[in-house]
Amino acid sequence: MITHNTEHATATRSNPKQAPSEFTLNGKPTPFSPGQSILEAAINNGTYIPHLCFNPKVTAHGSCRLCIVNVNGRTLSACTTPAEPGLKVDSNTDTLQQQRLRITQMLFTEGNHYCPTCEWSGNCQLQAVAYDLGMTNNHYPMQYPKRTLDTSHPHILLDQDRCIHCGLCERAGRELDNKHLFSLSGRGIHSYLTITSDDGSLKTSTIDAKDNAAHICPVGALLLKDDAYHTPIGQRLYDTDAISVIGNCRPEDQS
Repeated sequence: MITHNTEHATATRSNPKQAPSEFTLNGKPTPFSPGQSILEAAINNGTYIPHLCFNPKVTAHGSCRLCIVNVNGRTLSACTTPAEPGLKVDSNTDTLQQQRLRITQMLFTEGNHYCPTCEWSGNCQLQAVAYDLGMTNNHYPMQYPKRTLDTSHPHILLDQDRCIHCGLCERAGRELDNKHLFSLSGRGIHSYLTITSDDGSLKTSTIDAKDNAAHICPVGALLLKDDAYHTPIGQRLYDTDAISVIGNCRPEDQS
């Protein structure tokens, strides 16, 4: 059970005056309001379902596949599947957890994630999910892709090595900042984040350090230069509680 999930305040997008309906989640009645997804209803009712590409501020995309659940016998992404009365949903079976573990291991091996030396903000959701799933090795062979580091912007850097292609920065830019800042190009291991600017660099783009797109990255691919190691060890987001207790959102994402 989530005792103080910071996503709770923003997951509900429906009319609070409408009476909620119910579906069954892990054997328990779970109320939801019209317009909510299974994941939003789960968050609001204190049930953690692992996820990386979902943020309650932007449209759900279903790209990371960590939030897969069994819905009436079918495996679907909880963030894009509407909650409906009478659904029977299982989110925590051994098979689902094993699939999530393998997905997470693939995310580590397809990029260049060096957790012991990558403690820039201490808020990496990918690392927190790996801990929560009990990941102790990569399982798959490392791919070691050759990706770029863009430090041209005075306040923001983009490390393509860490990008998991969740699309959150692109959606946040478009839906919250009213800017076309990023897009995804290529396929498979050759996918990469494209910057919308005259020369393809952050420096000539319209991104600002105050933009939502600059703060929404779940893995530290987009980082503020001035915030490096700002929060002391022991006070960072996942230092005292697991991601299954706190949820994926940082405190500033509550509103």
